[in-house]
Amino acid sequence: MTRLTIRNLNEHTKEQLRIQATRHGRSMEEEARTILRSALEARQPVAGGQGLGSRIHAHFALLGGVELELTEPSSSPTL
Repeated sequence: MTRLTIRNLNEHTKEQLRIQATRHGRSMEEEARTILRSALEARQPVAGGQGLGSRIHAHFALLGGVELELTEPSSSPTL
């Protein structure tokens, strides 16, 4: 297992980590691992390489669609 030392961590951050770890019933070390893992996983590319629009479409595709009638824009502005 690899060791990681974090230097120059201010006391406020350390105290916040301790409080959060206690709230979650974990050691500070495990809390730090969880935070790092979550932060890195959030930055990973989406599975299947789909973008946001494609994922939204796939999510709602089973609900069916709505056909909208397109109209030509009018030449006079409406107020």
